[in-house]
Amino acid sequence: MVNSEAKAKVLPTIDLSKLEAGGTEEWGLACKEMRLGLEEFGCFSVVYDRVSLELHNSIFEATKELFHLPLETRIKNTSEKPYHGYFGGYSVLPLYESMGIDNPIELQATQSFANLMWPTKENNHFCGTVERFSTLVAELEKMVTKMVLESYGLSKLVNEPNMESANYLLRCFKYRAPEKDETDVGLHSHTDLTFFSIIHQHLISGLQVQSLDDQWIDIQPSGHCYFIVMAGDALMAWSNERIRSCRHRVIMRGEETRYSIGMFSFKNGTIAVPEELVDDANPLRYKPFNHYDFLTYDKAKASHQNVSRIKDYCGI
Repeated sequence: MVNSEAKAKVLPTIDLSKLEAGGTEEWGLACKEMRLGLEEFGCFSVVYDRVSLELHNSIFEATKELFHLPLETRIKNTSEKPYHGYFGGYSVLPLYESMGIDNPIELQATQSFANLMWPTKENNHFCGTVERFSTLVAELEKMVTKMVLESYGLSKLVNEPNMESANYLLRCFKYRAPEKDETDVGLHSHTDLTFFSIIHQHLISGLQVQSLDDQWIDIQPSGHCYFIVMAGDALMAWSNERIRSCRHRVIMRGEETRYSIGMFSFKNGTIAVPEELVDDANPLRYKPFNHYDFLTYDKAKASHQNVSRIKDYCGI
């Protein structure tokens, strides 16, 4: 069992609901607060009320419906892209199960997934819910990317194609409660391979993030319009380690099933450290890389056993 004492540290929380992008004092302060969160914790909390309570409830109802399908149906969730399909049934992670919907902001892609899960059932409501939720969270990811660029004085990169263009993966998570004498680890300590991971929680706690001084901080569910924005390994490499990738885990307590949703972004084209982030105090630490090649390498080499998967792949 993991012995975890949550410490009295609090993530920065930024209200992006009414914030106008660029030029205002409020925008500048929000960028500064966001940067502090990414540099200390690799993440920050966001209030984003464009996701309504009705949509919040609908997306979690859809998630529960997915995991009530028979196992032989769930495992049909496969993908040629690494880490994009079904995950579950592993003895080292008995509480954890997840499913992925690639390119969820496109209704046709969501429809293809739904037809695989419910080939004889009307699934328009499921598809519409996933597409609406994913589109709004993708807009949040684009806003946060712009904030990162501006906070490091890289406004000229805001409209660069490889920063504007991203592919998305919506992943639905289920963590069952541990049985007697069973591990309480829902998900081991890790960092994501993403550029950004945006996590939306339901009712049950369990998510923890690690601070710079190795303290584990409980991230409590806070309502329908709260999201946790995490930096992934690709963002850490792009920033030349100005930003740290968020190390996190899930610890299950109590007797209730936990559901959550993650929206993961993967950048198209070549990711390279901007020259403005390289100087004598911060020498270049990463070679340019392709995001999906990184995923393929990681899965083939099982480099997740290393301390830093991205350094193993393209570190200098």
